[in-house]
Amino acid sequence: MAFMFPQDFDPNPILTEGGLTLSPLLERDRQGLTQAASDPLIWAGHPVRNRHEPAVFEPYFDMLLASNAALAIRDKTDRIIGCTVFYTDTNAPSRLSIGFTFLERAHWGGNTNRIVKRLTLGHLFTYCSEAWFHIAPDNLRSQTATMRLGAVFTHEADIDLAGGATRWRCYCLTQEAWQTNDMGC
Repeated sequence: MAFMFPQDFDPNPILTEGGLTLSPLLERDRQGLTQAASDPLIWAGHPVRNRHEPAVFEPYFDMLLASNAALAIRDKTDRIIGCTVFYTDTNAPSRLSIGFTFLERAHWGGNTNRIVKRLTLGHLFTYCSEAWFHIAPDNLRSQTATMRLGAVFTHEADIDLAGGATRWRCYCLTQEAWQTNDMGC
């Protein structure tokens, strides 16, 4: 998985706020991210529901690492608690996107997700005025969370994001909608 980013976009920033650090995913993060992903309930709404199994997660980690755009999410103790990725839509390469995001369940529904979104969207919006999200049709939890950001569903499309075209629901969040909504932050 290699993405073509606009020339001025940095897909590997180091972003920090509120005790969280988002930094480029490295090979040495394999064990920590595998541990963070080991809860079956994290993947219950995802197309690959058994991604918590190390044998299934390993190729996924390799794909994330090969993207050169994945960020490990670390808490204030420097423990990896999740991951997120900047990428582009292969059907519309100018569209900067955020996805492949997961957090340990202990960080669901609270301030951690707000900070991760604020950091990633703040970074992306310094380069463009729209952020795109591609969500599996049956992943209702992520669809709901994305709409809470202020994103709107625009269309469904078959997009090759990870080694084969798959049907995705496409959501667009404008910088203006984000600034108006800003998740109460």
